[in-house]
Amino acid sequence: MKNTKPIYTIGHRNPDTDSICSAIGYAHLKQAMGENVVPARAGKVNEETKFALNHFHVEQPLLITDLYPRVKDITLDCKTVVKETDSLRHLGEIMRENDLKSVPVVDKDERLIGIVTVSDLAQRYFKELSMQNLADAGVSFRDVIRVIDGEVIVNGDEGGKIRGNVRIAAGSISMIQDVVKEHDVVLIGDRRDETLIDCLKQGIDCMIVTGNGRVSPSVIEEAEERHMLIINTPYDTYTCARLINQCVPVKRIMQDEIVAFKPLDLLSDIKGTMEQYSYRNYPVVENGKLVGLVSKDMLMVPERERVILVDHNERGQAVEGIEEAKILEIIDHHRLGGIQTSEPIFTRQEPVGCTATIVANMHWHRDVDIPPSIAGLLLSAILSDTVLFKSPTCTPYDKKTAERLAEIAGVDIMEYGMAMLKAGSGIGNMSPLEITKNDMKEFQIGDYRIIVSQISVMDTKEVMDIEAEIVKSMADVCKKEGYDMSLVMVTDIIAEGTYLLYTGSPKTLIGEAFHKDASGTHIYLPGVMSRKKQIIPPLSEAVKLIKKQ
Repeated sequence: MKNTKPIYTIGHRNPDTDSICSAIGYAHLKQAMGENVVPARAGKVNEETKFALNHFHVEQPLLITDLYPRVKDITLDCKTVVKETDSLRHLGEIMRENDLKSVPVVDKDERLIGIVTVSDLAQRYFKELSMQNLADAGVSFRDVIRVIDGEVIVNGDEGGKIRGNVRIAAGSISMIQDVVKEHDVVLIGDRRDETLIDCLKQGIDCMIVTGNGRVSPSVIEEAEERHMLIINTPYDTYTCARLINQCVPVKRIMQDEIVAFKPLDLLSDIKGTMEQYSYRNYPVVENGKLVGLVSKDMLMVPERERVILVDHNERGQAVEGIEEAKILEIIDHHRLGGIQTSEPIFTRQEPVGCTATIVANMHWHRDVDIPPSIAGLLLSAILSDTVLFKSPTCTPYDKKTAERLAEIAGVDIMEYGMAMLKAGSGIGNMSPLEITKNDMKEFQIGDYRIIVSQISVMDTKEVMDIEAEIVKSMADVCKKEGYDMSLVMVTDIIAEGTYLLYTGSPKTLIGEAFHKDASGTHIYLPGVMSRKKQIIPPLSEAVKLIKKQ
């Protein structure tokens, strides 16, 4: 079993700059401490984050759409295979030496073309009661020499193919003459020279002398004149006959209708197939090539993905399949949202404006240097989450951390910050659905499932001009995905205020929370820039008041 699976640091779905940059920054810290940790993301990277990544020349993290167990998670290395041209004897030796019940068959390009099992070999064994037609199987004399440990006495056409039948020369000369035909392969023991020469005169292609029988100069001379192959073998005639039957290439008995899986197949999807067949192992194939085997036994105890959550701790915001993964740590700056773990884990949650603030200081607390590129990304996250320190969530700790990171990264905070926010402030060619889901987070507030998205812009007019289309998209998402309400914050970076678009029910929740007339589809909230501090708390309090009414 492969034991090199990494631990993933991953943020929430519909990731923002903090989610992406904190995942990269925390992975750097863990790597510096000797752990195999890889940064990941649970969704598309927005324009603001792209600006930061490009500015500091850092690649986007690995995209992980879900954490459900897949075939790749239980795939075993498969170093034992056979070629379609290998003999059955070679196959049998491999099965015996490695205690295998089945072996994949590959072609010269290592592409999976079949599988052969002990059952297939057993069926072949029963057919060995009579000599097989090796001509049809394309068996060469080299194949025969190899399996019978033969020594070439006279080299006729050693590289040629068998054209006739394999005969055992027993009985009188007249009987041999009746049985042996042109192009046959004759097995004969230690017989008189006259008998051997008479066999050669029948026009055979090859004579195999068993039991290391004597081959006289006169017999050799006769064979050389006729360009016939003579092979000597240490095995007796009966054993030799059985071994020759094992010259047949694997291709002749393999199953070419293969039950195989792909690395990304869900384990839940393959269980039914495994129950339908009785195989112990199944090939795993990618782009036609064998990459491993999956065992029926391993299906019972798949190795779970190991993850560290950053910038969130709520089930509704986490990547799909989080319940199937093993959460090792949580690094966050939001309210506790109820993710449950099976055992105690390390958590670091602080009431600051950005997860990156926590990640940066964890580096310094552990005496781990932050390179300029990572410092730049962590700075970007702080400037994004605090909207250049304008958000009420911003603390002196955030600002002090940002100043130290800016010095390491070699950038001017205000100049770089404005450029980054500007890069992500326009809606460009974003569709109403993309605006609806931009930086979207799910919350369970009382009995209501509510999603709150946020888009920060320099000019709110370009968003509000398509308000009707956005609201329709919000309603469609609620209906399709079962949410009670959808909210979109259109935050004005310059004016420091937010247009809050909403749909769903109960609309009284909006009116109660913000003391506004909520009969339309939006309200304006001056001074509101933070979802965490200025939207979710009032909604939570409003739910309590509505229950009392």
